Amino acid sequence: MAGLLLLCAAALLLSLPGGAIPPPEEAARMARFVLHSCDWGALATLSAQDGLRGRPFANIFSISDGPPGPSRGSGVPYLYLTDMEISVQDLEINANASLTVSLAQTPYCKKHRYDPQNPLCAHIIFCGSIVKVNDSEAGLAKKALFSRHPEMETWPKDHNWFFAKFNITNIWVLDYFGGLKIVTPEEYYSVKP
Repeated sequence: MAGLLLLCAAALLLSLPGGAIPPPEEAARMARFVLHSCDWGALATLSAQDGLRGRPFANIFSISDGPPGPSRGSGVPYLYLTDMEISVQDLEINANASLTVSLAQTPYCKKHRYDPQNPLCAHIIFCGSIVKVNDSEAGLAKKALFSRHPEMETWPKDHNWFFAKFNITNIWVLDYFGGLKIVTPEEYYSVKP
């Protein structure tokens, strides 16, 4: 039964959004596809911690841009954070960060035998800042995150969790040979996934 569920989940993931991975010439659509296909990313901050102050510090965070399924992603990476987390303490000093997501975490790259560093195993690098969402956006963030990460609902309330989003200012796409492609936030948000 578990094998069947895993097979169904893999089939659903590979059909996200629009049925197949976008072609390399559609970099903005690829960026949306990869983000929506990923459940976590590597968030890099500038450390505010003693001994590391001012140095890059990367950490893994669960993310979601919307419930799983085709065309359900908003393109906005949402996070569920607590001030107790070391990277969040960095963000309180300097909210600037980068977020990297990769199809290496999906069955796609393994199916095609792509090493995570192979450009055909697409990855996206977002630069921008982390901001707390306002009350009107909190419901959307909660639905996006809890639909993919149901365990979050049971996390300790005394940790003062809050919903945040990655405010995207720059996007780099590596999905084919020949180097990075630059996508503007306007291009990214205007494309249909």
